[in-house]
Amino acid sequence: MTSTVPASLFRTNGSSALQAVFLDMDGTLVDTEGFWWDAEVEVFADLGHRLDEAWRDVVVGGPMTRSAGYLIESTGADITLAELTVLLNEKFEQRIARGVPMMPGAERLLTELARHDIPTALVSASHRRIIDRVLESVGRDRFALTVAGDEVGRTKPHPEPYLTAARGVGADPALCAVVEDTATGVAAAEAAGCRVVAVPSVAPIAPSPGRVVVRSLEEVDVPFLRTLITGI
Repeated sequence: MTSTVPASLFRTNGSSALQAVFLDMDGTLVDTEGFWWDAEVEVFADLGHRLDEAWRDVVVGGPMTRSAGYLIESTGADITLAELTVLLNEKFEQRIARGVPMMPGAERLLTELARHDIPTALVSASHRRIIDRVLESVGRDRFALTVAGDEVGRTKPHPEPYLTAARGVGADPALCAVVEDTATGVAAAEAAGCRVVAVPSVAPIAPSPGRVVVRSLEEVDVPFLRTLITGI
């Protein structure tokens, strides 16, 4: 976990106002979910296996260990989980080396959050090496805190990543809004007690109490996020 702002700067104040916003990375903030699938297809092709397109919905948005383990089991590839993780990260890094496209509305939302001085954290199941490479394109200074999947004991769908982010910025999880694109990420955020905005990238996500589903980040702004907390 890395932070650009001391955790002591942000303290809960007993109010019901929005205290922080946490964003997932792949498929939410940056348009990279397809990059991961392409990397997986290429790595397994090198291993002599062809991935079924139907598996894409299974592996998207999950932790590396779960996705890689599923693909090893499904293909019968002769490779260890640790070896495959290295290959996938290397292949993905090659694909993002030329820059990372932002999702529609992401640039505007980050700028607006900064203008309103709302603590913002990037919370991803991707490894630190991948997050740091993406931040070269997105801008490290946009985030008070970044949490990587290999820096927590249990990654998404466990709530630990979002609880870690809330603790890092000194916020009450119940007064934090999370923006996610997959069911795995939504489950993690809701288990942490956060309010959730779901922006489905591959598989549909249904609305539910405490969760709003939108078509893109272009529908999300600071007043909208504050409404999630206040209920107004």
